[in-house]
Amino acid sequence: MTMSALLIVVVLTSAALGQFQVPVTEVFSSIYRRFFGGLDTLQLSDATLWNIRFPRILLGVLVGAALGVSGAVMQSIFGNPLAEPGVIGISAGAAVGACTAIVFGWTFLGIFTVPVFAFCAALLTTALVYIFSRSHGKAEALSMILAGVAITAVANALIALMIFIADDASRDQIVFWQMGSLNGATWKAVYTAFPIIVIGLVICAYIAAELNLLALGERAAQHAGVHVERLRVVAIIATALLTGVAVAYAGIIAFVGLIIPHVLRLILGPSNIVLLPASALGGALLIASSDLAARTLVAFADLPIGIFTALVGAPTFFLLLRRTIKKGRV
Repeated sequence: MTMSALLIVVVLTSAALGQFQVPVTEVFSSIYRRFFGGLDTLQLSDATLWNIRFPRILLGVLVGAALGVSGAVMQSIFGNPLAEPGVIGISAGAAVGACTAIVFGWTFLGIFTVPVFAFCAALLTTALVYIFSRSHGKAEALSMILAGVAITAVANALIALMIFIADDASRDQIVFWQMGSLNGATWKAVYTAFPIIVIGLVICAYIAAELNLLALGERAAQHAGVHVERLRVVAIIATALLTGVAVAYAGIIAFVGLIIPHVLRLILGPSNIVLLPASALGGALLIASSDLAARTLVAFADLPIGIFTALVGAPTFFLLLRRTIKKGRV
């Protein structure tokens, strides 16, 4: 409940603040006019809220929820509290797809060209990791991590090559996109991302109980009736959906999928039935707060979100890493 209340406060604050200030009472009035008639998009406050801020805020909430839950699922699947979607190369693969579309100037899908390429590349990367790590009919967690490290290295090399051959405009776009941003969010992006993210979240909620059994060990989970290999495949597909969409529309935003589930696990315990919805709220809260800071801290500037998530995440990650090392888990 606390995170829900904080998220509502941050969302309202984000809607109100910006280069054009909108009183919170006017935010409520605009919402009322939108759903009960009388919305005037020629009015500056209504136009600002419904054409710019609300789609950006909602997309940020969706992206944050997707990253938070995908991180929690990855940590459960690999049995490592320091795991996150980037560990098997999903984020790097999505980046390659997006950079390819940017560098070659492909626009045949309109504004969806870059997101579609990023999303498809994320799914392809996931498939490659699974294929390369599969042995004797199944894919072990360690082999998937190692395959992810290798694919991430190749992806980073390809990104560096594209930055080298890109023109100045494309290079600036790639660099900004790699640091994460919700700038330019539209209702079309929200409508496109929403169903895919909801499907991913529903899949993760469906397997939450089996993820709890997997925490007891693969052999114990199998004795309890869990098909471990199938569970791992389903979880990774859901993670690819969530991460692929998030990276496709917001770029690479670091530490959300790592820090949020880890911190919440320390507070709420290991049960994924509780942890997954909490991670969705926590991820949404972190992205919404970071986007608010990105838009308002520097006048007439839209800073990358990744700056703020890194400022919060890196020190937290260091503290968690030290704590984990002391317990002898790394």
